[in-house]
Amino acid sequence: MKHLLFLSLSFFFLFGDEAADIVKKLDENLRGSTIYIELTMKVVSSGHERVIKLENYSQGSEKSFVKITYPPRDRGITFLSLDNQMWQYVPKIERVIKIPPSMMLQKWMGSDISNDDIVKQSSLVEDYKPKIINKKENIVTLQLTPKEDAAVVWGKIDLQIDLNTYTSQKDTYYDEDGKIVRFFIYKDVKKYGKYYIPLYWRVEPYEKKGQYTEITLQKVEYDLDIPHEYFQKSALKRFSR
Repeated sequence: MKHLLFLSLSFFFLFGDEAADIVKKLDENLRGSTIYIELTMKVVSSGHERVIKLENYSQGSEKSFVKITYPPRDRGITFLSLDNQMWQYVPKIERVIKIPPSMMLQKWMGSDISNDDIVKQSSLVEDYKPKIINKKENIVTLQLTPKEDAAVVWGKIDLQIDLNTYTSQKDTYYDEDGKIVRFFIYKDVKKYGKYYIPLYWRVEPYEKKGQYTEITLQKVEYDLDIPHEYFQKSALKRFSR
């Protein structure tokens, strides 16, 4: 009996460590030490399309600066995320606005991405416990459940990961009742130095057929020496031009 218990615990820690290692490598691919991205976002809803272009500077797990470059009416709108807090600067009214916790699930710029997604870019590592629920050749499916007292909005997340590149192929998000809310689908993986990243992302709300957000990465640069000024509140106005 003791021998069987020892084997069970050994398997638990083996696969537990493997799952955590996979999530860590996935996160490293998405972030590096720093990352600069230029991307185009197409938002499709009720037959209407909207295109947004932006620049994103990120450092570590809790620092991110975003600048809208298109369309002209939104050009210069900036966002700053620091330590799970978020601010927005709107040039037309010359105001810096802090995004309250009550608005974290609101759509970001009208897309299918939420403010919470922008603020908590790397919370998969920090806030969730991963376990392997399926493994077939080079594709592994992980299920992430919230750690105790973690301030998260998802009941669980399933990740379908390619172990050749440690990039996700599909993420499925569930609410607290276990109902599917949305999918993230990734394609066109490209290697940048030692990192792999999908250049095409598609976000689909589960219950809103025909509505989606497409993200295409045009430029990606890893491990840049990004000036610390980008991650101060003064950056919101300073770099909006």
